[in-house]
Amino acid sequence: MMKAGKVFLVGAGPGDIGLITVKGLDAIKQAEVILYDRLANPKLLDFAADDCELIYCGKLPDRHILRQENINDLLVEKALAGKTVVRLKGGDPGVFGRVGEEAAALVQYEIPFEIVPGISSGIAAPLYAGIPVTHREYAESFAVVTAHDKSKEGKPLLDWEGLARGVDTIAFYMGVGNLPFICENLLRYGKPSTTPVILIQWGTFGRQKTLQGTLADISAKVLEEKFSNPAIILVGEVIALREKISWFEKKPLYGRQILLARTSAGPSELARELMAQGADVIEFPKWKKVKLPINLAKVTSYEKIFFASPENVADFFTTVIESEMDIRKIRANFYGASIKSIKALRERGVIAQLAEEMPESGDLLIVGDDSTLKKEYRNADLLITSKKELDFKFVPIFKRMLEEADVDTVVFPSSGSVEPFVEGLRECSISAEELLTNVQVVSMGKQTIDAVVDFGLRSIGMPKKATKEALVEFLAANQVEEV
Repeated sequence: MMKAGKVFLVGAGPGDIGLITVKGLDAIKQAEVILYDRLANPKLLDFAADDCELIYCGKLPDRHILRQENINDLLVEKALAGKTVVRLKGGDPGVFGRVGEEAAALVQYEIPFEIVPGISSGIAAPLYAGIPVTHREYAESFAVVTAHDKSKEGKPLLDWEGLARGVDTIAFYMGVGNLPFICENLLRYGKPSTTPVILIQWGTFGRQKTLQGTLADISAKVLEEKFSNPAIILVGEVIALREKISWFEKKPLYGRQILLARTSAGPSELARELMAQGADVIEFPKWKKVKLPINLAKVTSYEKIFFASPENVADFFTTVIESEMDIRKIRANFYGASIKSIKALRERGVIAQLAEEMPESGDLLIVGDDSTLKKEYRNADLLITSKKELDFKFVPIFKRMLEEADVDTVVFPSSGSVEPFVEGLRECSISAEELLTNVQVVSMGKQTIDAVVDFGLRSIGMPKKATKEALVEFLAANQVEEV
């Protein structure tokens, strides 16, 4: 009989991927199967192994993708097949996350599991809006409340008098549809009509939006603004602190929703910087790296070895170590196509030079994953360490991210990013021309803008050096409305 695997019931946090716990991220990295919800940020799936099975079990407002019973059955089925399974839930799994039901199903089949807490949206979203849920002068008590349940018409059956009279700050989860009912009951049981109320939509994401009012007028404001879930409704006098300590909304790229064209499979420093400055970032295409067998039989015969990228450096040295080759047998001088490649070589104890410093004479080996390099060095041998492929399992995830976001900016970081972006969209049955209509398209460098124009697309270029810091400065100074 096959030994059962293990299940991790993981809180993904409220949205900002930096708020995942270390333990939660470790579970994602070792997972063989991940079942994830709508409110778990899909960017967390980037940390999963390439061969990890991803199963969407989120619930959308108009339909259920998977019922809770089906989710329980899937957890059991995958674990009994010997898999390491992660159930990834938005916020904290113990706060309206049904973790008790899922854990009980696992216990029934004697499947080992761990519960990994996460940061709850009811605390994090207010903090990102500049509101602590407790404060010595404003609020000494705090409650989290579900704003819909299994009662008649979905109206929550609560101790309204206890909430109104005994709790200073109340966070209602996913209750926009029941907001008039909530306000009516809090007023009926003693809350003053002037009590501040704030709605925080997509809390901790760059697309975070807020709507503020009082118990008397917030329902009318929600109708006027067409405000919707996912949102936290916060009620209490502590909201007054927002004017003093609001911080997230002051970030230079707060509110920006950026689609970033990608050419590599690894993490993007540019994406990380954009998110650090307050933007939402969707990266596309999603690539997976397929390693190829490397034959080192002739490597000691070359006088020059040229590395096309830091990834190729890593692949090459991994193979050298695994084959137990003595690095001292390689007599060649080393060269890199970029400063990053030079740095990667230096980290492995090799002093290298840039390609333009490479002499013409001598046998040359190019270590790369792009055969076009050989056109520049006709007499060179080529060692391909890996190839990139579009990761098709991320296509439906990408489409859902586009549906939930309202992309206002597209960034092309290099000329080489344009064609894969356009072709990748075509694979998703999306027209690049239609997608880029009414959005700000930014090209980093003259060659990049030329490549964008060659595809019949419009773009603006950056007047300064194309660095990530310059891009942040450029986007902050050039608002989307000005395009």
